[in-house]
Amino acid sequence: MSTPIRVTVWNEYRHEQKPTHPASTIYPEGMHSVIAQGLREAGMEVRTATLDQPEHGLTDDVLANTDVLTWWGHMAHGEVRDEIVEKVHARVLEGMGLIVLHSAHFSKIFRKLMGTTCSLRWREADERERIWVLEPGHPITNGLEPYFEIPKEEMYGEQFDIPAPDTLVFISWFQGGEVFRSGCCYHRGRGKIFYFRPGHESYPTYYQPEVRRVIANAVSWAAPSSGPAFAYGGSRAIHAKESLEVLPAGHAQ
Repeated sequence: MSTPIRVTVWNEYRHEQKPTHPASTIYPEGMHSVIAQGLREAGMEVRTATLDQPEHGLTDDVLANTDVLTWWGHMAHGEVRDEIVEKVHARVLEGMGLIVLHSAHFSKIFRKLMGTTCSLRWREADERERIWVLEPGHPITNGLEPYFEIPKEEMYGEQFDIPAPDTLVFISWFQGGEVFRSGCCYHRGRGKIFYFRPGHESYPTYYQPEVRRVIANAVSWAAPSSGPAFAYGGSRAIHAKESLEVLPAGHAQ
């Protein structure tokens, strides 16, 4: 029996606590609870963490026992403490996966990992979003049709100030005519990062089965691998005789 992937679902958790905000009705227990539910249904071991918890819920112990971290933020990016960002950054380089959701494109951790502003165009309008699969053989697209639609979402449009993705998995089209790189894979150090666009707090996007499938697939893809760990620094020379000795049988020496 394989060991379940250990996921920490991090959420700013501010909009949902405002009684007059639509998120308080759509996500009464917080977006993190709904995202976590979908991942638990996919067989993963899930905990949640929020901004107002001590150390934002991301203690050394929590991070050490997290295979993949999902991140949602919007109105309080500046309140995330820099020392916590540094710890998350270090864990990603060590191999922890990171799934960056919707407006977390502007989070401190994503901008640090990308090295750009991560700015974009946006419009709050009840627009239909069509998300096209560009890489049908990619693990993140498992179980999807060639495209799926979200009935109402916030528009994000190009130019999106990010580095060119290692793999562009999805592209979105909106009714206003805009397009957007909405599913972007990156590698940083030993860690894998996936940015996924949908998830405006005023819409029930995280209940949609296709969105849940993408997030679960992305977590599975981003989970740490068992590849070799390299010790950086001084290294002895590998002599010619040593190199030849590891050649397959039949090669001339």
